[in-house]
Amino acid sequence: MLQICCKNNNIIKSFPIGSSLLDIYNGFNLDIPYGPVSAKVNNKVEGLNYRAYNNKDVEFLNILSSSGMRTYVRSLCFVLCKAVEDLYPDGSIVLEHPVSKGYYCDLHIGREIGLDDVQRIKKRMQEIIEEDIPFHRFECQTTEVVELFRKKGMMDKVKLLETSGNLYSFYYTLGDTIDYYYGSLLPSTGYIRLFDIVKYYDGLLLRVPNRQNPDKLEEVVKQEKMLDVFKEHRRWNQILGIGTVGDFNVVCNNGHATDLINVSEALQEKKISNIADEIYNRGKNGRGVKLILISGPSSSGKTTFSKRLSIQLMANGLRPYPISLDDYFVNREDTPKDESGNYDYESLYALDLKFFNQQLEALLRGEQVELPRFNFSTGQREFKGDYLKIDDNMILILEGIHALNPELTPHIPAENKYKIYVSALTTILLDNHNYIPTTDNRLLRRIVRDYKYRGYSAEDTISRWPSVRAGEDKWIFPYQENADAMFNSALLFELAVLKDYLEPILRKVPNNRPEYSEAYRLRKFLEYFVSVQDKELPPTSLLREFLGGSSFNY
Repeated sequence: MLQICCKNNNIIKSFPIGSSLLDIYNGFNLDIPYGPVSAKVNNKVEGLNYRAYNNKDVEFLNILSSSGMRTYVRSLCFVLCKAVEDLYPDGSIVLEHPVSKGYYCDLHIGREIGLDDVQRIKKRMQEIIEEDIPFHRFECQTTEVVELFRKKGMMDKVKLLETSGNLYSFYYTLGDTIDYYYGSLLPSTGYIRLFDIVKYYDGLLLRVPNRQNPDKLEEVVKQEKMLDVFKEHRRWNQILGIGTVGDFNVVCNNGHATDLINVSEALQEKKISNIADEIYNRGKNGRGVKLILISGPSSSGKTTFSKRLSIQLMANGLRPYPISLDDYFVNREDTPKDESGNYDYESLYALDLKFFNQQLEALLRGEQVELPRFNFSTGQREFKGDYLKIDDNMILILEGIHALNPELTPHIPAENKYKIYVSALTTILLDNHNYIPTTDNRLLRRIVRDYKYRGYSAEDTISRWPSVRAGEDKWIFPYQENADAMFNSALLFELAVLKDYLEPILRKVPNNRPEYSEAYRLRKFLEYFVSVQDKELPPTSLLREFLGGSSFNY
């Protein structure tokens, strides 16, 4: 017998050696709503078929947790892939990226997709779920797994596993369908309660349950501009011949990492130059952009982007002048409070909107104003004789999380504003059935920056991340489609460069801390990438904002 300490109810019970997590869950007579879907075993997430052979701490997870939702979505993706394989043996499907509160999928069946195809796929998925087919996990030598995928023609997985450097690898089966998934799956298809699949532009949208209320599907949010950005970068990746991490690793192992860095940086610079040209040309057409508003979530690289955009604007004969939203905070005692009674500095209403708009309108009328400076030590606004008057060639740049919120600048004429949304939209896939979450990309950037420049451990950053994400969901993401331009700050090579910085930082998270499971997941994920040294990165690279060595001052 072995001892299991259940963290859900803090009870310790004995179980036979080799008991599965599902046996243990039933043995504790737990009834977790919307679960269980997976569990933390000694702070590492495992599937419910995992068997315990030693004493363990176990915490069962449901779909309301980020980790549990990932398990649910992964399993649903496998059901979709099996349905496509069953219906279109010569077809293929690529699970590309999250968009519109779902997952965009590119289906290739040798002709245009019709509504009847979508209905057939959904019907077959429902049949697979109703059959309650178990997901089986098998582990064997990597060479065997690679050969298995090679015979199936799944070269994306062959390249990934061949370049990962692991002696042993695993694969999953669902009936007679085999696949590879990064992370745990549900015990069987019957655990999937809610889903939908709909036609979405030239592909499919896989819809999933709402995180807060899993009895409902997430609402489809219109994100045409976001989808266009993803597609543009996928086209660039195809030109480079790199769609997956396996492709990337092969190219780097063949000595072409420097070429990838140079091309990726050039593509970003070209995009920034095009945005600057559009802003300049709007002025020539008599519309007169006088205010550039730049928004984006945490660690999206807004600051470096605004500095590089300023250079391109100067090359067009314009004089950019940065305005900091932080200087327009209300005095601290007037700051709104959150539900916990703490000052909510991320709220739009932490800003003095009336005073801010008065100053902007005066500047746009050609008047001189005295700019404020916010003293963060005293929590009070101060004036120190900083006067500003804008002339014909001057253009104001305002960067902040609320920049695209219509409530920020309601009285500024639309023709005087140019709105830009910046985010790290990861376009490389792990393989054709495993996308890389853009939130992981930003979290990894932030862990490095917080550790190097702000004195925070990975544990600190990971623990704060859910509240950061909640603020983004409330104040940033609802307004991203208001942008005139979207800029993808993710670089094709960046996770391979971040890897060597991150691994020692992530290893410092003690395994008795709740944040360990996330640190461990991120560490295992980075193992898929070959390392690329940062010495080839130019000093203007957006990644320098997080790694150091930038020619810009922050």
